[in-house]
Amino acid sequence: MLWQLSRPYLGRLFAAMFFSLILSGINGAIAWAVKPALDTIFFKKSSGYLIALPVGVIILFLLRGVFTYLTSYLMGSIGAKIVKSLRQRIYDKLLALPLSYYTNTSSGSLVSRILNDVRIFQSTVAYTIRDFFVEGSTVIVLACVAIYRRWDLALLSFIVMPLILFSISKFGARMKKTSMNTIKLIAKITTILQETLQGIKIIKAFTMEMGMAERNEQALVDHYRNTMREVRITEFSSLMTEILGGIGTAIILFYGGHLVMTGQTSPGSFFSFIAAIIMMYTPLRRLSRVHNNFQQARNVIERIEDIVLIETEKEGGIQKENEGHIAFANVWFKYPSSENYALKDISLEIRPSEIAALVGYSGAGKSTLVDLLAGFWYPSKGNIFIDGVDIRDLSLRSLRKNLGLVSQDLILFDETVKANILYGRPDAKEGEVIEAAKAAYAHDFIMELPEGYETRIGERGVKLSGGQKQRITIARAILRNPNMLILDEATSFLDMESEHIVRKALEKLMEDRTTIVIAHRPSTVQKATRIFVMSQGMIIQQGNHEELISQGGLYRELYNLQFLDAEKVPKQT
Repeated sequence: MLWQLSRPYLGRLFAAMFFSLILSGINGAIAWAVKPALDTIFFKKSSGYLIALPVGVIILFLLRGVFTYLTSYLMGSIGAKIVKSLRQRIYDKLLALPLSYYTNTSSGSLVSRILNDVRIFQSTVAYTIRDFFVEGSTVIVLACVAIYRRWDLALLSFIVMPLILFSISKFGARMKKTSMNTIKLIAKITTILQETLQGIKIIKAFTMEMGMAERNEQALVDHYRNTMREVRITEFSSLMTEILGGIGTAIILFYGGHLVMTGQTSPGSFFSFIAAIIMMYTPLRRLSRVHNNFQQARNVIERIEDIVLIETEKEGGIQKENEGHIAFANVWFKYPSSENYALKDISLEIRPSEIAALVGYSGAGKSTLVDLLAGFWYPSKGNIFIDGVDIRDLSLRSLRKNLGLVSQDLILFDETVKANILYGRPDAKEGEVIEAAKAAYAHDFIMELPEGYETRIGERGVKLSGGQKQRITIARAILRNPNMLILDEATSFLDMESEHIVRKALEKLMEDRTTIVIAHRPSTVQKATRIFVMSQGMIIQQGNHEELISQGGLYRELYNLQFLDAEKVPKQT
């Protein structure tokens, strides 16, 4: 994945690698310069070299600063670009995933992956990979300097290298496991925060502030403890590198000092060697952190791939305008996580422009049936036909383009009124938006808002009343002008005044369209061409209102329980 994301920026990456090699060469040059500086100034007493030395040091450190900046800037820009592309790629993927994915994954966990996990990934690209190139090449250059100065001392100093690499590997394995727990715990914190913001009204209404605060505090404590485990692993890894490096340096000082005292090497060569070794241990210590950071990044990549590799909704299929002829033929369906069928042997036919109502107790399968019609799920057995074409053969985009939905779950976005209505048909002109709002009896209240159609309505339309939000969703459906319409208990939570206005808007919306109504109010049910009564995933009665009332059974029971008070109709026997 990292290679795929990096390919568009290979030019910058190779430039950063080139600058890191120059930076490593400068570090090697600093260690190399120690010998001529000591031998020429302190032993040969060269005043000219003494004057040139500070200038050379300034130039070397200036160049090191410049190339450090260039390397960091290039890797930082690559990291930012990759993260931008990755976040868009994940977002596009989320839009294309089937509904089944969202039933098994919390939204807080997904938000955490897009924000927190990708941020760790950015740090890996911008800093960890940079350190890998810079520190790794620096170690190689300094090792070459050390070997050139005294190969026997270099081999002696390298005795501790296998131990350092072994400790880095062991601590890296522990870091991978611990960092995965940290990522999951921060996802839990994100989920709690999102649930709190979405449910703040309920939390306050049920005085659950203390309980939610305790829940959040426990999640923070768990995250803190796991973070401290990461800190201990990282710092203990550095400690082991320091100890082993100190042991190696002590051995070298003892043996090297002996060589100087016996005249087998010059002080300049020895101190040049020591400078190279000491400068080498610092990048080695940083490489231990690089390894730990790579382990964290592996966890992030695995979690991101969990999304990227999931199969999307079906692409392609027949593109056609639908007339609205719907037929279910022996349809059975059960959710992937359930052993029981939610729908059992459903067979029905709805002709173009007919109004069909689905009634039944909660859990009867009404919403599941219309979810299948929208292509959110496919039947486990049986077939669904739209104008004689199996729904599996239709393009989902074509199917949904001809389908309008008005639900009791009012989904509005934190944008303007106009933008929310335009979700029905983004290319619609302003006049069409206004006409749709008028048809939904929404225009008058919209014009009373501070900025009219340009008024932002807040997250989920929080600045509007329930009736106003419902009329915006109806305007959206009118603008879409679909051939098929689903009304999922669209007036269930409205007061009588709002319900009366919305009902008029719905009646206008249903004109000349195939409409499926999940019934709540009696007027819509009575006007339905046919009513399907559902119980335990089956259709147990069907007919018009008068026929079903005369039959008795569940429909009349529901009518007496739910509709009688609203209509004030005497109970029939």
